Amino acid sequence: MTRRPPETPSPALAPPPVGFWEAFRFWLKLGFISFGGPAGQIAIMHSELVERRRWISEKRFLHALNYCMVLPGPEAQQLATYIGWLMHRSWGGIVAGALFVLPSLFVLIGLSWLYVAFGNVPLVAGLFYGIKPAVTAIVVQAAHRIGSRALKNNVLWAIAAASFIAIFALNAPFPLIVLGAALLGYVGGRVAPATFKVGGGHGKVKDGYGPALIDDDTPTPAHARFRWAQLTRIGAIGLALWLVPLALLTMTFGWQGVFTQMGWFFSKAALLTFGGAYAVLPYVYQGAVDHYGWLTATQMIDGLALGETTPGPLIMVVTFVGFVGAYLKALTGPELPFLAGAFAATLVTWFTFLPSFVFILAGGPLVESTHGDIKFTAPLTAITAAVVGVIFNLALFFGYHVLWPTGISGHFDWPSALIALAATVALFRFKRNVIQVIAACAVVGLLVKTLLS
Repeated sequence: MTRRPPETPSPALAPPPVGFWEAFRFWLKLGFISFGGPAGQIAIMHSELVERRRWISEKRFLHALNYCMVLPGPEAQQLATYIGWLMHRSWGGIVAGALFVLPSLFVLIGLSWLYVAFGNVPLVAGLFYGIKPAVTAIVVQAAHRIGSRALKNNVLWAIAAASFIAIFALNAPFPLIVLGAALLGYVGGRVAPATFKVGGGHGKVKDGYGPALIDDDTPTPAHARFRWAQLTRIGAIGLALWLVPLALLTMTFGWQGVFTQMGWFFSKAALLTFGGAYAVLPYVYQGAVDHYGWLTATQMIDGLALGETTPGPLIMVVTFVGFVGAYLKALTGPELPFLAGAFAATLVTWFTFLPSFVFILAGGPLVESTHGDIKFTAPLTAITAAVVGVIFNLALFFGYHVLWPTGISGHFDWPSALIALAATVALFRFKRNVIQVIAACAVVGLLVKTLLS
């Protein structure tokens, strides 16, 4: 008789209570295997938590996911935070959310150092030559994926087109585009609510997994019910955890210091991530490349490639931006560039993810009480439509720098064009995952560079 693994409960019985440290071990494991972007990460959590371990029912899982989808920030990381919080109160949420990010932070600090220290080595240069066109195809796929879900009528298509024109032709700031879309949605939700009602949850509920620890009819725990006192307390703690480090940076380096400006800039970026990491990347490149000059457009594309191939949320590309910007500027002196890079990487990660924890721990019950209210969801629907146009602009931005590396008056890089075309076919026609496409394109790029050198 085959013995069932201890973490797989009998399908006829509800699983036994899960202790804090058992959950800790799972969240740590998840932090190291959470590849594949938000869709892949959510799929992993569904397989482990709903199907295998049955810590939470599918209906409650999808309910929580829908809450996270209407918040700015990485929805997969917020979902982990939410489930951890639901199971083990605030510390459970903090541990689940932090362990979702920390492995990626350490991996990206190491990879970012290898990139800036050895990026000109022929092997590394050849690999990135193939990866850059693949990243362009991946961004195109992201625009298509979000657009096919979000643009359900002509009004939403018009918002997407207007946002593209605003950022491409008028160079409008991304926050202004988000604000404009939100106002359109706010008005539209009252004038024509059916237009802004994009229905459905994230998927259909399936039966047959057996009773769950947090089942459909399990009462909401006392700590997860909305209370003004709890909202105020956690909001105040979150504000202090943002304000005190920013004040210390200002006193130490001045308001115009690079570390201080990184903290301020990525605090703003964290509040604009409606629609996932691809939505905020245009804002990040506007600031990090065009405004502050922390890194070049080519380095930004390379950073996105590294973010795609490491575990954790894709928005962790900000770790690369912080590390490279501080390392190359040698902000802690020419003899300690790694220290500057590692400090900046940790700093921007803190300011980027802090709001996500506050939104879940303080606002989760509040969002639950307003979910499904068209007055609340219509602005978010309009923002998601605007995001599609912004992401398409990002694809053009990356494509331009990949296909005309020396500018439009320079040569057209036809090998990169062929690699980008092959990556697009692999993603759309053959449904290959991101890791497979990037790995294959990296090998092809290395071969092309070797043959052409």
